[in-house]
Amino acid sequence: MQRLRVGLRPIANNINLPTVIKTVVFPGEQEESLVIATQVGEIFYIRNGTIGTLLDISNNIIKLGANGGYDERGLLGLAFHPDFYYNGLFYIHYSVAGTQGMGALSGGFMPNPCDTDMLHLVWTNRENRYDHIDTVEEWILQEEGPPVKRRTLLNLRRPFMNHNGVNSLNFSPETGRLVLTTGDGGAGYDPFNLAQNDMETAGKIIEIDVDMDIFIDYLPAVTRFDELPQSVQASLTVIAKGVRNITGISYQRFNNYYIKYVGNVGQDLVESIFSFVSYRPLPVTDIVRSYNLQTVPSQEGLINLGWRGWEGNLPTSVINTCPNTRNLNQKTIAYYDDAIIIAPLRTYPLTCYYHQDPRPNKFEGMALTGVQPYMGYDIPELAGSCVFTDFSGVLAYTYATPDCKMNDYNVIDINFDFMSSRVFFTSLGTNLDHTKLYLGVYGSSNVTDLHRGSVYEIIRV
Repeated sequence: MQRLRVGLRPIANNINLPTVIKTVVFPGEQEESLVIATQVGEIFYIRNGTIGTLLDISNNIIKLGANGGYDERGLLGLAFHPDFYYNGLFYIHYSVAGTQGMGALSGGFMPNPCDTDMLHLVWTNRENRYDHIDTVEEWILQEEGPPVKRRTLLNLRRPFMNHNGVNSLNFSPETGRLVLTTGDGGAGYDPFNLAQNDMETAGKIIEIDVDMDIFIDYLPAVTRFDELPQSVQASLTVIAKGVRNITGISYQRFNNYYIKYVGNVGQDLVESIFSFVSYRPLPVTDIVRSYNLQTVPSQEGLINLGWRGWEGNLPTSVINTCPNTRNLNQKTIAYYDDAIIIAPLRTYPLTCYYHQDPRPNKFEGMALTGVQPYMGYDIPELAGSCVFTDFSGVLAYTYATPDCKMNDYNVIDINFDFMSSRVFFTSLGTNLDHTKLYLGVYGSSNVTDLHRGSVYEIIRV
């Protein structure tokens, strides 16, 4: 089978690391504008070939790159209200300046199946042992002057630097609610098993009813849902749990229903893309009520991506080099009990790709960075597909299957000279009707290496 080949049309160059790419129609305008958010805190718009600044919150962003330049904090999410054209409301998710903490653990973490204590760690002293605080805010355009913050929706205390998500905000076309995707909190292997604990905010996909006008001064920074004021609890529902690190949620319209796509970044073995149509959200008020009554809320219809017991379609494993054969390694199940308990509850991936893969015409992945549906006809081979990117610089696609079985994927060749020895694919975006695809590229893996970013439209060649 001949591989699909696409080209790239340059749109923006010399920008900082792009985390979100999408389009919107501004009030009073007729055409969509492309909007780009960067990890360091800038939000640009491109209209009629010219670039302008919608918002710059770089002074609000936590100091990035303190550990060598790589960082997973910063401006991570941007979404426009479905009625943005009329009300001017938009939403951002970012890591807050001045909130740097010492972290939840004094050192690194690696699960040891032979050490019970390592399998049942508890996050204690949370008010002091955390890495930073992420916030979700509502902003509004003004008729004159820059946008202004209207209110804070959530403040989340995060245990570690990494696994905060990327492209983490979107609006559901089904419910009209803002959807926030949160990673498991970081380190590796989810040491506190936050992703499977219903009460924890980490490792979840959360819907927020922004039409509930809840204004609370000094909203607390929380790690658990029961720490939130009751009015905030009432505005939240949980769509999914078992999330490790996530590339947002996207929606693909087919007839009278939507396919939802989410990407779960892997640990050491596999990167995974999940799809689902039906789900039953779990109200946070039910979670808190069940906890107070010492019962377990119904999990029926709740999407479970399987982490930390499962890494995509494989039981989560720790890897050790074989003692007598250095080019081979052994994989040991890290959390056997977790894998068994979660097995009948988890949603199976739509497709997976692996960090080591002996098959021809595949690639060895590093980290999933974007998942978007494509409903256009300019690239007919991709019509109706789900396109995804890997940080290592690979573009690929798959298709949702009507029988919900796991599907394979195909690599896309890119006919473009980046004029650089190494590039990283940091984000994948689309326009409002999913007929265009946009690729965010960076010339370094370090966010602190400034102005090495570009955004391209993916085109047919």
